[in-house]
Amino acid sequence: MNILRVALYARVSTRDKGQDTDNQLRQLREFCARQDWNIVAEYVDQASGKRGDREQFQAMFTAASRREFDAVVFWSLDRFSREGVYETLTHLQRLTSYGLGYRSFSEPFLDSSGTFKDAIISILATLAKQEGVRLSERVVAGLERAKAQGRVGGRPKAICDRDRVLALHDAGQSLSKIATQAGVSRMTVSRILTALDGTLQREPVTGTTSPAKMPLCNQ
Repeated sequence: MNILRVALYARVSTRDKGQDTDNQLRQLREFCARQDWNIVAEYVDQASGKRGDREQFQAMFTAASRREFDAVVFWSLDRFSREGVYETLTHLQRLTSYGLGYRSFSEPFLDSSGTFKDAIISILATLAKQEGVRLSERVVAGLERAKAQGRVGGRPKAICDRDRVLALHDAGQSLSKIATQAGVSRMTVSRILTALDGTLQREPVTGTTSPAKMPLCNQ
């Protein structure tokens, strides 16, 4: 690939106290100057690399889809993304699908036009697959642990007094105060009141036991 126009991407985490992107950008600019590459855009984020919705990161991909440059140059792969091997590989492949290249300043082997490109992608793909396997194993282990603790799935049921919820509501208490006093979530209080209101409208006064007597509810 004949790289002429490049975009720089630099990032520091909000947790990187005392650090900024100036050092990354300085080295990237010097590197590109030695390659006679024309820098047409610079994208800088101060955000966790574990999130893919970084503002400048997304802006870079939008411009990439329009082929506004030929390649993306970043200081290191963990500055580009720390979302996990699978997500990082997906980002690199997305650039490739646009017909763009990529290059890591501190990791010369991570070069879309380099000799080891196919080998590196293969390694990343293998690691991504193993990462997926480990995630599946953790999910299964979590479900087994929940089952052993008497939970079939989802959040455990909480004991709540629906009569108390209704009484507090009749007394004019807010949903938040009812939730605090009943020991349940605000959403649970809302669901209880909604369900009771519909039931009371349908049932005659002489009807059977009100569902307010039921002691179990999901939070």
